[in-house]
Amino acid sequence: MTLATLTLKPGKEKSLKRAHPWIFSGAVATLRGVDESAINGVTVRVVDSAGAFLAWAALSPQSQIRARVWSFDEATTIDAAFFAQRIQAALANRASLALDSNGWRLVHAEADGLPGLVVDRYDDVLVTQFGAAGVERWRAEIVAALQSATGLARIYDRSDTDTRTLEGLPARSGWLAGAGDQSVQINEHGIHYTVDLAVGHKTGWYLDQRDNRLALQELVRRHRLARVLNCFCYTGGFSLSALKGGATHVVSVDSSAAALQTACEQVLKNGYSGSSSGRKATHIEWLDADVFKFLREARAREERYDCIVLDPPKFAPTPASVERAARAYKDINLLGLRLLNPGGLLFTFSCSGGVSAELFQKIVAGAAADAGVRCRIVKRMGAPLDHPIAMEFPEGEYLKGLVLQRV
Repeated sequence: MTLATLTLKPGKEKSLKRAHPWIFSGAVATLRGVDESAINGVTVRVVDSAGAFLAWAALSPQSQIRARVWSFDEATTIDAAFFAQRIQAALANRASLALDSNGWRLVHAEADGLPGLVVDRYDDVLVTQFGAAGVERWRAEIVAALQSATGLARIYDRSDTDTRTLEGLPARSGWLAGAGDQSVQINEHGIHYTVDLAVGHKTGWYLDQRDNRLALQELVRRHRLARVLNCFCYTGGFSLSALKGGATHVVSVDSSAAALQTACEQVLKNGYSGSSSGRKATHIEWLDADVFKFLREARAREERYDCIVLDPPKFAPTPASVERAARAYKDINLLGLRLLNPGGLLFTFSCSGGVSAELFQKIVAGAAADAGVRCRIVKRMGAPLDHPIAMEFPEGEYLKGLVLQRV
């Protein structure tokens, strides 16, 4: 058992008593009994100002989140068996979900009791992201536990996120176990995707939009929406869902030529050629452009669509950028709503953790008012069940979305 003890300032224990797993630097009074040469990620005993036990946590001395909680149970030992048990529990949870895909999230960080760790499965490959000092310190034990729990030999690491810099950790990617082709195939609700583990966004693909892509497919079919505009389309997930739902004219816009090339290849692989020689007669456009500029120019051309998807990148990576992000979200939704036909559907998303669902709805409502259009909320959206949200950790609800129908 570690002798390192982190003592909180008086009154700073309240969030921990509500089982929130983060301890910020401003809450720390003292840190004793830790070897400075091995401090990053070390397990510390967290106590209140009177010395009463609160939690076992991993220390991140270079981060504003100074420690992340492993356990609130004093009897818990943080060792290899601890990580094996947490991974087994996460796997058992996913096994009960009956997911219609061979691509899904196995470990979702704080919600699975492993703060900073993300593990996604793509067919027979696991992809890891070690985003905090604690899980980085236990990396070898976690890799061994993942192989034992899943029986999979290949594990690819995508620990190349900006958050590692805040933890004082270098970016890293490559095979942790096994080797082989970095391109894998997954199936999702009857659609085939190619995922590039080495360069694809996040761990290779946006698994968190799986249910929302299916919702788009079903609503396009139900409302017989012919003309669909997919903004920030990346490799065409929502575009393919629109085509499978019966859309006959799909315009996809992104500023990455490489992503658009992959999207085009995936559409062809799924049997949509953009002509009568395909599965059905369709008109498919791929546009390499800035989305904001495209929307303004489309407005000037008086273009109209039956369905528009706005799935932008994270506009607010930190709480300090929320105000600027709010302006960007409002701008893009205002532009999109002005291109939407009456009765049409707008699928709009925010993946910014600092923008709450309530704030996002207010932003979109303001955009509708400024656009001079009336809308009704058809559906609220978020991440699927393999991306769980812990009640005591609302920060985990990063993805939020609305389906609006223009009245």
